[in-house]
Amino acid sequence: MRVLWLYAHPDPRSLNGALRDEGIAVLREHGHEVVESDLYAMEWNPVVGPGDFHHDPDERLDVLTESQYALENGTLSEDIRREQEKLLWSDTLVVQFPLWWFGPPAILKGWFDRLFIQGFAQGVLDPETGRAQRYGSGGLVGRRALVLTTVGANAATTGPRGIHGDINEVLFPLLHGTLWYPGMTVVPPLVVNGAVKLSDAEYKTAVGQLRQRLLTIPETEPIPYRSQNGGDYDERLILRPDRAPGEEGIHIHYAGGGMDERCERTGGDDEADR
Repeated sequence: MRVLWLYAHPDPRSLNGALRDEGIAVLREHGHEVVESDLYAMEWNPVVGPGDFHHDPDERLDVLTESQYALENGTLSEDIRREQEKLLWSDTLVVQFPLWWFGPPAILKGWFDRLFIQGFAQGVLDPETGRAQRYGSGGLVGRRALVLTTVGANAATTGPRGIHGDINEVLFPLLHGTLWYPGMTVVPPLVVNGAVKLSDAEYKTAVGQLRQRLLTIPETEPIPYRSQNGGDYDERLILRPDRAPGEEGIHIHYAGGGMDERCERTGGDDEADR
């Protein structure tokens, strides 16, 4: 594999830092190529602005139009171009972060905001039909994505009946809306619960699961999201009435009407507010 490891944690001495080091080491030990984007170490700018596109700041900024123009004319900011080149080089993306306030850190969200521009990850049209290619097709098709996240709360409270909400639903915007949208194949995430005070035994379990998940990414059954152009949605992009009839909510966008592939979890029982 050619792996881009996208990492968002401010301290390399953290649990996330240790898991990152373990993961990259095992990939390289088995002959896989790895490049890393350590966003905090890079002091990545997460804010979209006119400088991204060499746009006159005194003029109104239409981000979709200006980003595509800059992409097509080679005037994108150099830091964006470098990261896009890493992503295009890779066939596998590992996205690692601590879950903060039910989402990724702002610096990671800003990486997607600045890279996934019109004509690159969105707004890619089918040349024959003129229809937008997304949710299973698009600019980043052919790549696999694995999300690795740490959560302070225990697995029970992030389960289907837990107070924090089902972690599969919490991660749905990232997994489905950010990674599946431009065509990446998304495998079930690996979630390390109880991350505030993980015991040595729990850490070893997490490392073992991480090693296994990384080395089996190519053959791992992906999350069975419905594709936009696969016949499940009508011309308005509404799920057809004979698919998951009478049902509503996130789960209807999984083939078979349910979350057939749930995340793998590890970790202890320590609680945290986020």
